[in-house]
Amino acid sequence: MTQTSNRIFDEMARLMNDAAGVAQGVRREADALFRTQAERILRDLDVVKREEFEAVKDMAALAREENEALKARIEALEAKVAAKGSKKAKDASDEQGA
Repeated sequence: MTQTSNRIFDEMARLMNDAAGVAQGVRREADALFRTQAERILRDLDVVKREEFEAVKDMAALAREENEALKARIEALEAKVAAKGSKKAKDASDEQGA
């Protein structure tokens, strides 16, 4: 009877090992299928890569800095023109009053 019960346990252990191996294979197949589908969906959505996003973000920051510098320059030039305009108006009024 010991031989029979050992044989049954050996067969059950082998069966469980085979089942675990099959489950592992199914899991790998499911993971591969899921990954493939996810990559296809992302490719169809035309999602931007991280490197491209960072490059555009840096370009936008530089453009923003340039715009601020140009804005300050324009304001300085407008102030200069306004100062000259008010000086000319003052000179013209002084000439008329004299």
